Amino acid sequence: MTWGKLLQPDLVLGDSVMKLTADILEKYQIKGLVLDVDETLVPITAMNASPELSLWVQEIKPVVSLWLASNNLSQNRIGRIADSLNLPYITGAAKPSRRKLRTAVTAMNLPVEQVAMVGDRLFTDVLAGNRLGMFTILVEPMVDAGYALRKYPVRSFEVWVSQALGASLKIKDHD
Repeated sequence: MTWGKLLQPDLVLGDSVMKLTADILEKYQIKGLVLDVDETLVPITAMNASPELSLWVQEIKPVVSLWLASNNLSQNRIGRIADSLNLPYITGAAKPSRRKLRTAVTAMNLPVEQVAMVGDRLFTDVLAGNRLGMFTILVEPMVDAGYALRKYPVRSFEVWVSQALGASLKIKDHD
C-alpha cells in the first residue's frame, strides 16, 4: 500500500466530531468508533469533557460501540474524561501502532471494517486506522484559541505531505 493510500481518510468530515451523526454512520455501515481524545474530543488543555460532548456521546452511544484511544500517557486526565463519558479507554496507544487499536476493536466484537478510527491527525489516527483496515474519519481539531496558533503548523504540514504523497483531503458531501 502506498503512503498516499495509508494517509487517505475514508471520510473528511470538515467539522468537529460532534457533527458525526447516526445518519452518516449508517450510510457507511459503521457499528463502532474508536475515538482519539486530544483535539478530537477535547482541547489538549482541557481536563474534562464539555457538556456538548457529553450530549453527543449520549446521542451516538445507542447507535455504535465507542472506545477512546489516546497516545497521551496521562492515565489521570484521559481516565477522567473517559469516566465522565462512561466509555472504555486506552492510554499510551502509540498510534500509528495498531496493537492497542486492535484491542479496542476486539473488545467491540465487530469486524474491523465496521469500526471507524476517528481523529484529527493524519500521521497518527488515520495512518493507524488504515494500517489496521478500519474505516477512517478525519475531523477538525478542537483547540483552545491561544493554543491553536502553536499547534496548527504541525497539522498543516501533515496535510501538505499527505497531499504531496497522493492523498485527497476533499470534504465529502455526507447528507
